[in-house]
Amino acid sequence: MKADAIVVGAGPNGLAAAIALAQKGLQVRVYEAQAEIGGGLRSADLTLPGFTHDLCSAVHPLAPASPFLRTLPLARHGLEWVQPPLPLAHPLDGGRALTLQRSLAATATALGRDGNTWRRLFGPLVRQHDALFEEVLAPLHRPRRPLLLARFGLPGLLPAATLARGLLRSGGARALLAGNAAHGVLPLERAPSGAFGLLLVALAQSVGWPSPRGGAQALARALGSHLRSLGGEIVTGAEVVNVDDLPPARAYLFDVTPRQLTRLAGNRLPPRFRRALARYRYGPGVFKLDYALAAPIPWVAAACRRAGTLHLGGSLGEIADSLRSVWRGQVSERPFVILGQQSLFDDTRAPEGQHTAWAYCHVPHGSPVDMMARIEAQIERFAPGFRERVLARHSLNAPQLEAHNPNLVGGDIGGGVQDLAQHFARPVYPLAPYATPAADIWLCSSSTPPGGGVHGMCGWHAAQAVLKRLGVK
Repeated sequence: MKADAIVVGAGPNGLAAAIALAQKGLQVRVYEAQAEIGGGLRSADLTLPGFTHDLCSAVHPLAPASPFLRTLPLARHGLEWVQPPLPLAHPLDGGRALTLQRSLAATATALGRDGNTWRRLFGPLVRQHDALFEEVLAPLHRPRRPLLLARFGLPGLLPAATLARGLLRSGGARALLAGNAAHGVLPLERAPSGAFGLLLVALAQSVGWPSPRGGAQALARALGSHLRSLGGEIVTGAEVVNVDDLPPARAYLFDVTPRQLTRLAGNRLPPRFRRALARYRYGPGVFKLDYALAAPIPWVAAACRRAGTLHLGGSLGEIADSLRSVWRGQVSERPFVILGQQSLFDDTRAPEGQHTAWAYCHVPHGSPVDMMARIEAQIERFAPGFRERVLARHSLNAPQLEAHNPNLVGGDIGGGVQDLAQHFARPVYPLAPYATPAADIWLCSSSTPPGGGVHGMCGWHAAQAVLKRLGVK
């Protein structure tokens, strides 16, 4: 097949870009270095036979919220979402836990004296969630709904610690918001860390925090199947070394970070642009553990047994200390841990009666440190006896994550720092973030707006820019 457009990298953004181009009748070919498509959307038996683990992303609230992905007929291509009874539980010392529920009203009621503040803060965002996600998951633009965006953006521009302490009175409610904000990996004293907390909570109380049945790979396979149904071609096991080695095409889109783009297409880019790409900043890495378990995790707080995701970090102050240490290049002795237990609600993940779990914490960029003992101490803190249920473990430190997926530079799973300076100007141009000085070379990865997460919108927006350049309506 002669291609109009070639996409390098079959991660969610590369697949989304290819689908968007194929929908307009372009002949599209995708090249993927690995044997399986998906990038961060891959699953494997990492521990023992019959235990399915997600290699990177596992919980996907941004996928059903995505203005593009939610329009695709992915259910016809085998995708089934699994919603846990509770999106999130945040255990506290003393045996209790706060929960983030699908219902805004139920969450607010459980927060007691902070309930009314929670309703006022999140009510407008949840009621108009589709419109909100269209505004937020986009590059710099003139907002269509400025009032709604202001309801999100004004508090979101605050540091999460300032937002939580200024609005919420109880330590538990503050910790609940802080744990969500910590997904942005920024120090909680730095703007716009508050925005990540607002977005994750709004997602939980609107579309939930679901996972694909059978593992994250199911989402990648559904996207790939849909692309093929549109006439697109996917070539796996085909590592691209240089853009000049690719067949002729009208446009080349790269689902890679600036570092890989320089390696793949630097000979086609002017020195000034290459220097700008070299200044692109990557954030802290992660250390990840996957577990095969003989039985469910023995959480002290009963609510934790009904949640798909758990935040293990105690108070706002402890979470903030953990992130602050990482940004100083230090290892946190009590790391903030994000844990998933999808097999409780998806019986395809493990043999009958047994379970899987995964957990990760942030570490300094590129750190090879082994965080297993520290992570397990945090789990045991809220689930005594956890270690006794472990059948097997699999760990990946930050350098190993990058070796597994070169887009995870230094173990950074977000495609680069997403602070105010590098939110819209990702990677260089704020008004043309997907373009390069080479008219036929484009970037469509999470290193472009709107940044990290499995939503495909970086790919979709890049495809729209390409279509405009090519004069395709």
